Amino acid sequence: MKLRALFMAAVMAMTAPAFADTKAGVPPKETETRPVPDPVMFESRHTGTFGRQKMTYTVEAGDTQITNEDGKPAASLFTISYIKEDAGSDRPVTFVFNGGPGSASVWLHMGLLGPKRVVVASDADEDDGAAPYRMVDNPLSILDQTDLVFIDPVGTGFSQAIGEGEDKDYWNEAGDKSSIAEVMRIWITKHKRWNAPKYLIGESFGTTRAAYLANELTVGDVDIALNGIVLISQALDYEGSTSAHDNVYSYVTYLPSMAAAAQYHGRAGQGVPQAEFLAEARAFARDEYGPALWKGERLSPEDRTYIRDRLAYFTGLDPEYIETSNLRILMHRFQKELLRDEGVALGRLDGRYLGDEADDAAEGPEDDVSSYAVSSAYSALMNQYLAADLGVEMDRPYMVSSPDAGEQWDFRDAPEGEYWEPHYVNAGRQLTTAMRHNTALKVMVASGYFDLICPFFDAEITFARYGIPQDQVAMTYYQGGHMMYLNDGALKALAADIRSFYAGKLEDQRPD
Repeated sequence: MKLRALFMAAVMAMTAPAFADTKAGVPPKETETRPVPDPVMFESRHTGTFGRQKMTYTVEAGDTQITNEDGKPAASLFTISYIKEDAGSDRPVTFVFNGGPGSASVWLHMGLLGPKRVVVASDADEDDGAAPYRMVDNPLSILDQTDLVFIDPVGTGFSQAIGEGEDKDYWNEAGDKSSIAEVMRIWITKHKRWNAPKYLIGESFGTTRAAYLANELTVGDVDIALNGIVLISQALDYEGSTSAHDNVYSYVTYLPSMAAAAQYHGRAGQGVPQAEFLAEARAFARDEYGPALWKGERLSPEDRTYIRDRLAYFTGLDPEYIETSNLRILMHRFQKELLRDEGVALGRLDGRYLGDEADDAAEGPEDDVSSYAVSSAYSALMNQYLAADLGVEMDRPYMVSSPDAGEQWDFRDAPEGEYWEPHYVNAGRQLTTAMRHNTALKVMVASGYFDLICPFFDAEITFARYGIPQDQVAMTYYQGGHMMYLNDGALKALAADIRSFYAGKLEDQRPD
């Protein structure tokens, strides 16, 4: 689920290509062929009440095998499908995935959309501790409106490369989108849904995936027109979600999120309504802070003092610290500095969470408390649910998160052998193409105010650019972080907004 915001470091750390042994008489090594296991499918029948509608549904949990260009098995993707009993050919279907890259679909599955939901502390005031954890029915699921297909990309969940396939074939944009598009094609063919409304829901890097997948489905070999896309914690343009030295743009996009977190923890904006305070922060970041950064060392002493003091007003940080930082506050430093006097650091995925770390003098947090505070519960209950409720029996572990996929993901967008140099990942134009080729395609963008990795202001700036048709976009906001559905109030609001989106009644909530 987590967006690897500092993806440039990962790109630069990629290993050099391997070359065949050219010694005389020594033939090049052949690629080792993996086993090709028989695909499995576990089916079960259930009942539940969703959107006040009691219904019976079938769960299909199992493998979908795809082939390489030679028609030989290359990968097996595990999906969990929820299908309404007696569903007709016009029953909507939604394909769901998380991000990472390297995350299974467990977060959206067990946190928001599935028929069961993991319960963690809503107010971010405690971690998930140890088992037993609590799983409850989820009446907020949109299963009454659409069938749901949760897809685990290669290397996550039970999905894996098989036969002549290799993980690296799918740990890049081209392999990722082609494999998921093929799984979708196979599913709608098997279930006779070619003429049904189709949707995508992605989170974090899953929104990047949704954008380039929508483009692939629009201009690729198989034309699958989408009716809608829900982007949760969008990450289309990584320049706006990568807090790094010399990325001036990111200082602007992150400032309103810092203001939201500082106000939440009582260090800024006290007595000012949140909407008003964040409107001030947006205007300052866009109209004053950005231009001041462009001036650099040419900024006058008077203007420098003004910008410093305004930054202190919005961030709650000491003016001397801001001056020492040269008016440029990196997010990981803000996480550690805001409440340093209390000996706690803010979470990155969700700035509401606080971690009590051993090293109070460190520049930034040693880990993300908003991740480890909930991950154990999700991992345990997903595995329990698969075995006890769905009857899934596999001979390998369910990979909730794959470090290998995240660390080895190839972000290059140039064909092998062609010139390429590192740059920020950007899927904005691909979404634009999909939306302009398909004018019926609507997009919902959900942002959490306390998301300190995919800032809500970046979402606003991104969707105002690239020629994205504005009348096809609805943007919404929640009192939570990256996974805003961890907060009970935000969960209910998000579920209600998604329902309105599917009904064609969702209004854009962007401020003027």
